[in-house]
Amino acid sequence: MISRIARFSLATLITAAMGFSPTVVLAADPAPAVPAAAPTAAPTDKAAEKKANKKAKKENKADKKSKKKSKKKSKAATNTAAQ
Repeated sequence: MISRIARFSLATLITAAMGFSPTVVLAADPAPAVPAAAPTAAPTDKAAEKKANKKAKKENKADKKSKKKSKKKSKAATNTAAQ
């Protein structure tokens, strides 16, 4: 039979190995931070540019709409004044 000390030491070794295994994996194969950040920066720039273009289009559309409304109002006012 296995003695209590041997059983305890075996359990301690297994627990320690399980505890160190994630740290050993991280130390052996670190993820490069700089190259991973570079590809993600490009899509965000495109997304920001796309948002800006969309916002500019909305503003232009609103300006055109307001000008058209003011034209209609002034035209209606001149028609009623002329009659």
